[in-house]
Amino acid sequence: MIYAMSDIHGEHSKYLEMLGKLDLKETDRLYILGDVIDRAGGGIETLLDMMKRANVVPILGNHEHSAVKLMKAFVDHPGDTGMIRSTAAYALWMANGGDETEDAFLSLDIGDQEKLVEYINSFRLYEELTAGGKTFHLSHSIPSFLRGRDIHSVSVFEFVWGEPDYGRRYNEKKIFVTGHTPTALIDPAYSGRIWQKNGHIAIDCGAAFTDGRLGCICLDTMEEFYV
Repeated sequence: MIYAMSDIHGEHSKYLEMLGKLDLKETDRLYILGDVIDRAGGGIETLLDMMKRANVVPILGNHEHSAVKLMKAFVDHPGDTGMIRSTAAYALWMANGGDETEDAFLSLDIGDQEKLVEYINSFRLYEELTAGGKTFHLSHSIPSFLRGRDIHSVSVFEFVWGEPDYGRRYNEKKIFVTGHTPTALIDPAYSGRIWQKNGHIAIDCGAAFTDGRLGCICLDTMEEFYV
């Protein structure tokens, strides 16, 4: 089976509970569509667990996109933390809930820090696959202007920070599965639930928010799972 979930945002206990609920087997694949880290404190722990699982496929989110550059700076310049923390990039990371991620990353030994940076830099930008007789495009987000544009011309920044236009069908032959935008912001009636319409499946169910949940969907059967 092929599964997709997104925007864990440091909720490590929910991540582990979801793995248990899925009863993930070695022959299954789980795509995690970015934003594993920040907001809650378990993001680094979740990444370290993901690294050990060959059937878990990570896709880049905007939080990883922001954080990995600073993590690399901490690795390369361990004596210049003050300089790193004075940058606009660091201020943006902190504004997006990166403080606990920073603490957990810096608590690792240098070897594990290097491995984690290498792992995040290996994250895919998107994946396209077939499951249950349907073709899916999986990415953290996707810009509203993508329709009619060559996907290879879209920058990394546009891919991870863009806001999908959920009111438009992008492609008659593909279903776009994304995170990034909590479903409660698409339609308040879908707070904590996966949203599907117009060739889109939005799976950020607000795991890090008080009334949110971690959602996951099986692309073979379209069954939804929540913790």
